[in-house]
Amino acid sequence: MSEVNETQNTEGKNEEKLAFPEAAVVRVMRRYLDKEKMIKKEVKIAMNKWLEKMCAEVTKRMNKVPYSTVSMNEFKEGIEVYERLEDFEKEKERILAHLNAMKKDIERLERDLGKTEEEIMGMG
Repeated sequence: MSEVNETQNTEGKNEEKLAFPEAAVVRVMRRYLDKEKMIKKEVKIAMNKWLEKMCAEVTKRMNKVPYSTVSMNEFKEGIEVYERLEDFEKEKERILAHLNAMKKDIERLERDLGKTEEEIMGMG
């Protein structure tokens, strides 16, 4: 084997084949990162692999239908679990905000009733 071919084979083994063009992934990431932030190569690769994994998971879900054509309906069903996770996170934030408001209301009521913090802590 020639020296050129050996070099090409060695380089090919060191570089991983990624599912998506790195530039496209970085372009999307840059839209949401502060302008001064740099993205390390390992992060670019990890994001690409994660996107490939998500694509594979959604596609596996879409493949469960017995039809020969995958439609938008199957896609929506495939991503439903991830869409629900976003909704769950929003609901969690809403509940936590409500709980914090309730805590403040309780503290205010306790102050209105004349209890000091020491008395409240002593009761628990």
